[in-house]
Amino acid sequence: MTGTRTTEAGMTGANVLRRTMRRNAARLGAGTLLLSLHQVCEASVPILIGVIVDRAIGPGDGGSLLWWLAALAALFTALTLAYRYGARTLMRAIAHEAHLLRLELAAKIIDRRGLDTGLRTGELLTISSNDAGHTSEILDHLPRAVGALVAAATCAVTLLLIDLPLGVAVLVATPLTLLALHAGTPYITRHVAAQQELAGQAASLATDLVSGVRPLRGIGAEAAASRRYERVSRLSLAAALRAGRTQGIYAAVSGAGGALLACGVAVLAGWFALRGQLSAGEFLTVIGLAQFLMEPVGTLTLVPGWVAEARASADRVARVAGAPVLLPGGPPSGGPGDAGAAGPPGPVDGGLPGLEVSGLSYDALAGVDLVAGPGELVGVMAHRPADADALVRVLSGRVSPAEYGGSVRIGGRILVEPHHTDLFEGTLATNLTVGGEPGSPEELAAVLAASAADDVVAAHPDGLELQVVERGASLSGGQRQRVALARALLARPPILVLHDPTTAVDAVTEQGIARGLRSLRHPTGGGTFTTLVVTSSPALLAAADRVFVLDGGKVVAEGSHAELGATDDDYRRAVQR
Repeated sequence: MTGTRTTEAGMTGANVLRRTMRRNAARLGAGTLLLSLHQVCEASVPILIGVIVDRAIGPGDGGSLLWWLAALAALFTALTLAYRYGARTLMRAIAHEAHLLRLELAAKIIDRRGLDTGLRTGELLTISSNDAGHTSEILDHLPRAVGALVAAATCAVTLLLIDLPLGVAVLVATPLTLLALHAGTPYITRHVAAQQELAGQAASLATDLVSGVRPLRGIGAEAAASRRYERVSRLSLAAALRAGRTQGIYAAVSGAGGALLACGVAVLAGWFALRGQLSAGEFLTVIGLAQFLMEPVGTLTLVPGWVAEARASADRVARVAGAPVLLPGGPPSGGPGDAGAAGPPGPVDGGLPGLEVSGLSYDALAGVDLVAGPGELVGVMAHRPADADALVRVLSGRVSPAEYGGSVRIGGRILVEPHHTDLFEGTLATNLTVGGEPGSPEELAAVLAASAADDVVAAHPDGLELQVVERGASLSGGQRQRVALARALLARPPILVLHDPTTAVDAVTEQGIARGLRSLRHPTGGGTFTTLVVTSSPALLAAADRVFVLDGGKVVAEGSHAELGATDDDYRRAVQR
């Protein structure tokens, strides 16, 4: 797995927002047009009322009044329908875009080549859910801004026609108010971005603590973990309060600015009416427009804050969507249960599956050489857990080739089943297949027997339809390990890497799993599968064709389990149970 890191150059929050608008252009255009029509109709209400006063009520013309009232009813019908269908169109666009973003982010996050984001699980969850939703809301913010501009323009043109100085005053005062308020947008963006970042960190830590609550209790570290979460939670709370305070102040100032603008227009109109420059209907129109003007101006003053929140979320979405994959080559996604990554072309042994590690240096490893050829079941026993963890981490594709020395050559698809595995909410059957085909009943039965998961199925009346809660918390640790192993075996990967797959089962079950693994993937004659088991289990090591012993970051011995047990005292002590 050597090569250069793949990147999506130029992926920024601005690009994400532009793409969002581009691929929803039809709905965005229709929704914007309908909301703009709604705003024109809203602005026309005080205009029509002024006309009714001057042309029907003032002259006392009852017949004309009925016609004008019918026109007013038609206007209200039009503005109601325009808003209803415009809002519906935009809500569909928002829901559709949020769905697309979540699918895109989910595909990136589960890419078997790995993703180089520097983010933890909880942060990725927050981005793929909350931030995807906030980003798509730009499809609502922009039409509202355009509608508010159309409403303000309608008011300004009407006021210009009624009285030129009055219209000019509105045309000058409105953009000046908006420009003054726009100056606070970068400040809001910084505070919102900081709040979202810390909220993601708090969610990530909470996820880690919940998933590791049993080990924490086992070592008595609950208090330390609680203090750690409390510190992060307080930082997140402080950031949220700062962001809320900033947005609250901005909303208050913007609201006051819009109100002062409307009041100024109303006072000026009253002055003109007293001087006889405006009729009764025109005065009512001006007062109505001044009152109505508060809404679009208020919307326009809030738009920068809305856009700032969407931009901050889009930046976080871009961080994931544009993140480089850790490993070059191979397809971007894998089959059911694929937890590893396919390397670049360069198969071992004439195209058959195989795994070759040469001079691997990473973390605790200092030049590891090992080979698992086609048809081989190979064991790796590490005296130091750090050596085993580092090896599995590299093989699982969670480390970029740029971060380690040496090379790893893989001939075929690889699946790495980590020590700490998770099950999903659903049934045992769906956990085994993870959306794929279950295979024949005979194949499923063989896999369940080889992994000793048939006991889990038989222990419950519902069998394979047994409901499993999230993370498999309704099952014991040993049951979860056996179901996860069955899931990995059922996927039939050419290369399978297992890390301590039997630590939570008893010795008798462990013996059965060792025999089942051997017979299923490496029957008499060897077969074509390659299996690497990183473990200290004597049963699994005894089933292996060869065993590599790691110590001090290097391979210090190699041989069969029986040979090493007879000649290596350290090995014998490490695997004795």
